[in-house]
Amino acid sequence: MRTVPPHWYVLLATGLLVMSIVGCATLREVSNLRKVNFQIERVSQTRLAGVDITNLQSYDELRSADVLRLGAALSEGELPLSFVLHIQATNPASNNVDARLTEMDWTLLLEEKETVSGRFNREVVLPPGNPKDISLQIELDLIRFFDDNLQGLVNIASALAGDAPPQTLKLRVQPTVDTALGPLQYPSPITVVSEEVGGTTRQP
Repeated sequence: MRTVPPHWYVLLATGLLVMSIVGCATLREVSNLRKVNFQIERVSQTRLAGVDITNLQSYDELRSADVLRLGAALSEGELPLSFVLHIQATNPASNNVDARLTEMDWTLLLEEKETVSGRFNREVVLPPGNPKDISLQIELDLIRFFDDNLQGLVNIASALAGDAPPQTLKLRVQPTVDTALGPLQYPSPITVVSEEVGGTTRQP
């Protein structure tokens, strides 16, 4: 029977040790991502069919010219809404290492209804205790998802620009974190809402 040279045992043991260390590092990075808090911070640059409604609170505040412009868009079978959604990601100060977000799949929910989806694909390093802004440029056509008149659609859009209640705007996200073994996607989606208006951020 052939005898395995002693140095092979050393190499094998070293390899197992390295794999163990890498595995622990990976688990630690995934664990850190699970501890990251995501919340909707604010909405900016809100436009409805080209009309700036950033500070609009309701349909009644629209100028006559804006009503005509929105009505004309609706008559053509569209009412495009665009805005920037700012997500605040916070890696708790109690964590010992950075969390590195590489990409994030997202789905926007308005009035509990799924609308558009997309992917944030820019790497963001999240140092412990240092909140970072993740900005999403979102565009959707309201009449694709809501069967309502102009006033109702404007009120949905204006709620985003004002103090929208928690149920009005939600974001379902599934982040991906970079690890020593490559990118790993978060195992289940997170529903993100705004804590500033009385909501809570729910994570599994």
